[in-house]
Amino acid sequence: MSTTIAVLGLGAMGLEMASWLAQTFTVIGYDISDDRMALAESRGVTCVQSSREAVTDADMVLVAVRNRAQLDELLFGTEGIAAHMKAGSAIILTSTIGITAVEDVAAQLSELTIGLVDAPVSGGPVRAGKGDLLVTVGAYEAVYEQAKPVLDEMASTLVWVGKAPGKGQCMKTVNQLLCGVHIAAAAEALALAGKLGLDQSVALDALMSGAAASFMLGDRGPRAIETYQGENAEVKSRLDIFVKDMGIVTDAAKSVGMAVPVAAAAEQEYLLGYANGQAAMDDSSVIRVVAPEQPVQP
Repeated sequence: MSTTIAVLGLGAMGLEMASWLAQTFTVIGYDISDDRMALAESRGVTCVQSSREAVTDADMVLVAVRNRAQLDELLFGTEGIAAHMKAGSAIILTSTIGITAVEDVAAQLSELTIGLVDAPVSGGPVRAGKGDLLVTVGAYEAVYEQAKPVLDEMASTLVWVGKAPGKGQCMKTVNQLLCGVHIAAAAEALALAGKLGLDQSVALDALMSGAAASFMLGDRGPRAIETYQGENAEVKSRLDIFVKDMGIVTDAAKSVGMAVPVAAAAEQEYLLGYANGQAAMDDSSVIRVVAPEQPVQP
C-alpha cells in the first residue's frame, strides 16, 4: 500500500524534504506562500489550499515549527489539523522545541489515536534535498515501525534513541549543546586571528587542516569572516534559533541538576547578539559579540 505524506511548511527545509520524498511517496504540500507552493509543484509535490485539506488523507504529516506555541496552534488551534487527521496516522515532528513540550503534545495526540514521531533533524537544506540528514528519533515501537520507511528516505543516519516521544529531543539537546558551543568558539577564534593581524582566511584553512578542525568551524567560518569584515553574510541559520536552542540546553541541564558552564557562556553570546539586533542574521554573526567594531547591518 502506498504512503501519503503531508508536508506543512515549504520553507528552506520543508521544500527540500518534500521534494526528496516525492520521488518515492505521494506528497501533499501546503504553505502560506503561493510562490513556495508553485516551486514545490514544479518538483513533484501536489499542493492544496489549506493545511486541513493536506492532512485529511495523509498517513504521515511532516511538521517543522519554531517552538511549542506554533506547534500547539498548528495542531489544536482554531484551524488545527489534529481533529482532521485519520485515526492511526502519525505526525513526524522535525523541530527542536524541548523535551517536556513533546511529551505533553504526544499525550494529547494519543487521545485522538494519532502517533507522534519525535524526529529532530540535523544537516541543513542541501542535505535535506538529498535524503542525507541525521535524524534522531524518540517514538513508541509501533509508531516508529510505521514511520520507518519515510524516516529511512529522509536520513543517511537514522538513530532510534528511545522508545518514547521526548527522547529524540533529548538527543537533539545534546547535539545542540555541541553545535552552539562550536559556533561560538569558532567565532572567538577567528575574531582573535583578526585582532592579531592574521589573514583570517589563511588562518581558517590552517585550522581546518589540524586537530582544531570542526564541522561548524569549516561551515560557519567563512561567513563569520565576512561579518567580521563588515559584509552581509548569507543567512543559512538564523542567530535567534540558537537563542532558542541554547535555552533548551540550559533548561534541560537545570532539570537534572547539572552545571553546563561552557554551554551557558555560549548562550550568553547568542543573547548578546540578539540584543544587538542580530536575530535575523546568520548565527555566524555571533563573531560581532566579541569583535563589535564593524557596524552590524541586519
